[in-house]
Amino acid sequence: MFKLLSTVVATIGALATASLAHAQVHGQSPMPPMIRIVVPFSPGAGTDILARRLANALGPRLNTTVIVENRPGASGMIGTSTVVKGPKDGSQLVFGSVSLVSAAALMGNASFNLLTDLTPVAVTGEGPLLVAVPVSSSITSPQDLVAAARAKPDALSHGTGGIGTIAHVAAEMLNNQAKIQIRHIPYKGAAPAVTDTIGGVLDVIFAARTSIAGQLRAGQLRAIAVASATPSAAFPNLPTMASAVPGYSATLYNVLLAPAGTPAALIKRINKEVNEISASKEMQELLEADGFTAVNETPEQSAKRIRDSYTVFKRVGAEQNIVLQ
Repeated sequence: MFKLLSTVVATIGALATASLAHAQVHGQSPMPPMIRIVVPFSPGAGTDILARRLANALGPRLNTTVIVENRPGASGMIGTSTVVKGPKDGSQLVFGSVSLVSAAALMGNASFNLLTDLTPVAVTGEGPLLVAVPVSSSITSPQDLVAAARAKPDALSHGTGGIGTIAHVAAEMLNNQAKIQIRHIPYKGAAPAVTDTIGGVLDVIFAARTSIAGQLRAGQLRAIAVASATPSAAFPNLPTMASAVPGYSATLYNVLLAPAGTPAALIKRINKEVNEISASKEMQELLEADGFTAVNETPEQSAKRIRDSYTVFKRVGAEQNIVLQ
């Protein structure tokens, strides 16, 4: 009996070794038994909700366990740094928004380099920031906003959830390209900035749809533009800020990244599954609720997108003297 058991164990071990060797010879890498997706932001935020829906769908497709872990702090730098320092076998990934890219570009003492220490796996969706004003405001169009800012430099103000957020950078990009100055008021979170915009303490706000959807429906805020370069199908009645400032564009997106050095075969496999999940009806409904559309990109295309964003944010940060500590 003992001899038979030993033979069975040895056979299983040999088969496992042969399978692993076959995968390595054919340029494949074994899927880790568990994948941890780190969300470097607080639970309940839009990025967190998307990550959990993605994890639920990804596990069965990869035949492995996929969990989500929130590690907020320092504009996403804390959670992301744990992934950078973690194993490079696909067992740890980070799911962030474009605000992670802007923070990394503007951070004066970042512990990692986003472009060299991480490898993009996939972008799940993209959508425009909304530009909104109090309903009592006389500003009703992108042209009105630019004209009012030019007439009284530094008199208009906007609020965001903090320095280095995509909303902050988007406004500074507008300042830079339109040669205007809308003053930035940072808050500890986006909610109080929304409240002060409703009350007229602030003149304008740059925000994702989910941040101000209720206030728009209630007639407390009025959207005057999308910040994307082209009109948005989700907001067909809104003009672009580029109609007043040619070339202006500030787009939101969510991205899944792995530590640099993660096997390319694993990156490619996860990318394929994420793209298929993003194209599913369930995920598209979730994306559309925030004015997003699904994205189908290769890892190389996602890498170019992030490089381009990072370069723009870095330049605007230097020109507008923005440093995130």
